[in-house]
Amino acid sequence: MSQQTLIENLDQASSAAWTAHPKFPGVAIKTVVGSTTTNGALSQHLVRVDAGCALETHVHAAQCELHLVLAGSGQAWLEDQPGAYRPGSVSTIPAGAAHSVRAGGDGLTLLASFTPAQD
Repeated sequence: MSQQTLIENLDQASSAAWTAHPKFPGVAIKTVVGSTTTNGALSQHLVRVDAGCALETHVHAAQCELHLVLAGSGQAWLEDQPGAYRPGSVSTIPAGAAHSVRAGGDGLTLLASFTPAQD
């Protein structure tokens, strides 16, 4: 496994194309660290949610997820508990927990980390 800083990984990912999310309109993803890099232990993805769009309520049955908000603002829900998203916000989502994220008027970009990896 190579040793790279988060900034180096994000710089590498920035040259990759954004991929439209297969389920949520107005949401795009690019992989920063894939499962092959970590032998399936962890994956990290940049997630861009356009203004007013959302990652609707969903569950990752087998993965814990961590969100780090990099830019923009929005609202998140973990189960039925709301929380504000703004740069620097961090949210830990246990495996099996229903959650959603809706971007505010300026959109939202976050780093989503999964363990075990989700590609």
